[in-house]
Amino acid sequence: MKRLILAAAAAALFVAAPASAEPEKIELTKMMGRWYEVARVPNKLQDGCEAGASDWTPREGGFAVVQRCWKDDGGQTTWKAKATADPSNTRIKMSFFGGLVSQDYRVLEHRIDQGWLILGTANGKYVWLMSQKPTLPAAIKAQAVARMKQLGFDPARLEFPGPPRS
Repeated sequence: MKRLILAAAAAALFVAAPASAEPEKIELTKMMGRWYEVARVPNKLQDGCEAGASDWTPREGGFAVVQRCWKDDGGQTTWKAKATADPSNTRIKMSFFGGLVSQDYRVLEHRIDQGWLILGTANGKYVWLMSQKPTLPAAIKAQAVARMKQLGFDPARLEFPGPPRS
């Protein structure tokens, strides 16, 4: 009985874990500019965030990232990060709060021609669908969400934080 329970638990972990997709090599200049948040797996830091966007600008040794969203109470929340890419340009390390917190990210898919990318944490726990335009056409958004599913993320867990505010 104990073995059956352990086997079931191991199978559940395997099914729940996202596929280990190889991170894409990205041209960092393609990351510059504003990226709008289309979808994400819920996370504590962004709880109650709507209309999220990230601005990426070059800086010495990497780039600066300023993330913004609107909270339920109508106020705007801003996070600033320093970001660097590994030598292979497949992973991005971002440090927040003056370096107190850092997180590794991978670009899991980048569709330059359609203006979107899928960004995930290196541990596979969180994922974001980002767009270079304020909104994605429904067909392209569906295509991107289908790709997220192929990568092992459950679309039922995604939240769609709404279009940008002026």
